[in-house]
Amino acid sequence: MKNEKYRTYIYWGVTALVVLLLLVAAIFVVIRWSLVAGLAKKIAKILAPVIYGAVFAYLLTPVYNWVQNAVMKWTKKVIPSEKSRKSLGAFLGTAASLVLLVAVVVGLISMLIPELINSIRGVLETMPSSIANLEIWLEKVLADNPDLEQQVMEHYGAAADYLQNWLTNVVAPNIYRIIGGVSSGVVLIVNAVFDVLIGLIVMIYLLNMKEKLRAQIKMIIYGVFPLKIANKVIEEARYVNQVFGGFIIGKLLDSLIIGLICFVLLGFANMPYVLLVSVIVGVTNVVPFFGPFIGAIPSAVLILLADPIKCIYFLIFILLLQQFDGNILGPKILGDSTGLSSFWVLFSILLFGGLMGFVGMIIAVPTFAVIYRLVTEFTTWMLHKKTLSGDITAYDGLDHIDETEQTYIKK
Repeated sequence: MKNEKYRTYIYWGVTALVVLLLLVAAIFVVIRWSLVAGLAKKIAKILAPVIYGAVFAYLLTPVYNWVQNAVMKWTKKVIPSEKSRKSLGAFLGTAASLVLLVAVVVGLISMLIPELINSIRGVLETMPSSIANLEIWLEKVLADNPDLEQQVMEHYGAAADYLQNWLTNVVAPNIYRIIGGVSSGVVLIVNAVFDVLIGLIVMIYLLNMKEKLRAQIKMIIYGVFPLKIANKVIEEARYVNQVFGGFIIGKLLDSLIIGLICFVLLGFANMPYVLLVSVIVGVTNVVPFFGPFIGAIPSAVLILLADPIKCIYFLIFILLLQQFDGNILGPKILGDSTGLSSFWVLFSILLFGGLMGFVGMIIAVPTFAVIYRLVTEFTTWMLHKKTLSGDITAYDGLDHIDETEQTYIKK
């Protein structure tokens, strides 16, 4: 009995110590945020190949699993040994994942770089006539309002002179250096060739050891935590995987379809820079809500220089495409994978985008969905401990809860 009593005291003492340490750590992070952020960036840079490999492996796991399962099913009569069939499936699954990744990266670069070079050259060659055509178009549009026309044309003339001077004296003499810089920038997205190669090796290892790794993580969780908490951690981990996997892979598929639709329809409309604009719109569409508009800005500027009327048509097209994606295509592919309202989607994108940039905007929605669920479950658990209702409708229009009867008094 004494041992049980001491064990309870020790348990509460350890719990209080852990809470205190977490509180101190949180205060330190807030006070020394720049130091912590710098350290995190340094660690991320060191572990960049591992991070890339983990991301590649996570995204390509569905491909790996599908190929492995298909091989095991199709070779059942030819190869009786399940172990041999599984090994063959793992080999072909790894090969298929690797080929798909390399094909996508090389395909995007080989399409984007030549198109970017041609676009820059085209803009430089057509710049004087484009500026003149745009000036004529603006004069026609503003012909009924001479005062406004005078103000707009003054600003337009200054902007056109600055742009033409910049393109002539800065861009044109250094075009090949700039193109080389852009090409280097594309390579630097995967943190140089060395990091890419190491990342691919890490991806191969992770794809083939993911089951063992998953078992080891479960083993640690059940060894460290009490059984009830361990089961809850495993349950939440499955939810995180479901949300992130469903959202990110679904969003990539959605963006691919949007890029293809954009390419086909802009091609039919005889728009300039069709391939480049389609790639920009498709890639930026990965960002929820803001994506199509982020991609529309540079694309509209390019089209505006070539043909102002087509630029207006393009902006109308992007607006319609965003509505189609947001109301029809997106829900069909993603479903209600996050369960967040439109306000929380917008809030999460602004918050994580401000903290982590473009990457933060991509992972904002699934990350916030997980946080939202954890806060909801914790709140419900705390209410149940107080024998209060966990149903949100009970608090709609609530004035107060009677302390003795615990009845809900409405306004």
